[in-house]
Amino acid sequence: MGDWRVSGFTEVLELGRGGQGRVVLARHDTAGTPVAIKYVSAGDREPLRHEARMLGTVESPHVARLYRLVESDEGVALIMEAVEGVTLREVLARHGELAPEAALVVLKGSLLGLAAAHTVGVVHRDYKPSNVMVPADGRSKLIDFGVAVAAGAASASGTPAYMAPEQWRGETVTPATDVYAATCVFFECVTGRRPFAGAGGHLSEEPPVADVAEPLRPLVAAGLAKDAAGRPASASAFVEELERVAEETYGDGWEDRGVRALAGAAVALAALFPLAAAGIGTGGAAGGAAGAAAAAGGAGAGGGAAAGGSAAGSAGSASAGFLAKVGGAKAIAAAGGTAAVVAASGGVAAWQAGDDGPPPRAFTPGEVTLASETIGDPSVNLAEGTVRFVRVSGHSDPAVQQRINTALHAPVDQAVADYRRFLAQAGGLGNQAVPGPARPIEMRSEVLYRGPRLLSVRYLVTVPVYAGGGRYITPKAVNIELATGRVLGPEQIFTAAALSEPKLAELSRRVPPPPADPAGGLECDYRTLTERTELAAEPLTGVSFSLTKDRLATMFTPDEHCIAYEYFKPNAVPYAQIEDLIRPEALELATATTPP
Repeated sequence: MGDWRVSGFTEVLELGRGGQGRVVLARHDTAGTPVAIKYVSAGDREPLRHEARMLGTVESPHVARLYRLVESDEGVALIMEAVEGVTLREVLARHGELAPEAALVVLKGSLLGLAAAHTVGVVHRDYKPSNVMVPADGRSKLIDFGVAVAAGAASASGTPAYMAPEQWRGETVTPATDVYAATCVFFECVTGRRPFAGAGGHLSEEPPVADVAEPLRPLVAAGLAKDAAGRPASASAFVEELERVAEETYGDGWEDRGVRALAGAAVALAALFPLAAAGIGTGGAAGGAAGAAAAAGGAGAGGGAAAGGSAAGSAGSASAGFLAKVGGAKAIAAAGGTAAVVAASGGVAAWQAGDDGPPPRAFTPGEVTLASETIGDPSVNLAEGTVRFVRVSGHSDPAVQQRINTALHAPVDQAVADYRRFLAQAGGLGNQAVPGPARPIEMRSEVLYRGPRLLSVRYLVTVPVYAGGGRYITPKAVNIELATGRVLGPEQIFTAAALSEPKLAELSRRVPPPPADPAGGLECDYRTLTERTELAAEPLTGVSFSLTKDRLATMFTPDEHCIAYEYFKPNAVPYAQIEDLIRPEALELATATTPP
């Protein structure tokens, strides 16, 4: 299918592209409403029509909405709610495991959304962290019913890390299949890792319930039962049991605390919010994020959060023209006016510039300077220390400048969140006796590249770890498009094929770590990207990727016994050696010699 477009909308950004089609962020030409549009390569269209009709009856605040299914001779398009926020995958990658209350809130919201779909006879079949959006208000939304099927159908599709045993065997899928996947994600939220490594684990290994707190073990055991009949009878029934366990274990305020913690985690990543970054929201998204940040008292700290601010609710105000026949194409209205969204894997937060979007307007990038900030909190045993970070001043667009500086400050916010997490793991939070002497957070900053369109900064962040009295050092890369404030992480730098399974083999071969280095008689080694894939839930964790003028600069975290600054060695690969693995738009930003 070619890149055809539904008339009546202006594309702003391409959010993703894959084997099933592409997803774009667009604006309705008359109403100005932001939407996501998925263009699908559909051979037999009747199943897609049937799915849209069924999902059209879903009414749930935990499920994003499908507004229209549009058909033309060139293909099928689904016009959907554009959800402002970040994916749960992004939250877990940046913050690690969640507090139990926050993990329970994620599970509850997802189960409620799944239950709404199950009621109309639809099984999601591919529930995973990248299909859960976390807005600034901390109340998650379920997206991506792109491989959904009617309950009772056979299916072997899904994401292996979260597939139920019956999916591995190609058997009938039921609501219990989604319950299994949701429990896998819940386990990952509370432990920081997936419950099983592969098909063998899902098919034969006992659920690793000992890895979670004792009160939560019955939930994990029930949700991960090998036999679908042994799992909760429905997602709704599982919610009832979840609420009972949560209230008995964490008290009446467990849900409010969990929502606030999720809001803080999302706001810490506000630079990734696509509508705010693209400048096409109603203003509520950015305002809601700012309000949540102020109320939370710091990113990821688990303080209060302002509700709202999501662009999700604005789409209902679309004009009559939006609901009418679109450009002569045949449009099928979703019954009841709401339905689940069909989105690209990774959600609308993992977006990149589209080749056909409007060109960025002329801008003055301003000056790049170093700033300092004193951070410390005696109440949690964090000694005062001065951290240095990069900021931009004098940009011609104040809103873009704010987005840029939010992204440049994000490693500071993340360091504070990591500190609190490490302290909690050591038993320090909530106790008067905090382990060990107070120590500060440290940060080293380096501007690697300041081009006409791109700013690339690398941080080396040190956070005290009270379990064992050590420290956690990690490299952080911040690549920012100066015209828009868009952040380019690995998903926006590398092609989807380069990041695909199995094991990132080609990328790992061509982007190697530095050679091993002797350290006091010990061999300080660096795991390759392939090895990281085998050992971690997020294979790119602990590696920074920085775009410079003519090469990709990297920094790999060494083995644990070599955590010292001298073993964090920069490395670089010329673009000529990896050009086919990098997205063309990212390469263009890095190598441009003039502003847009």
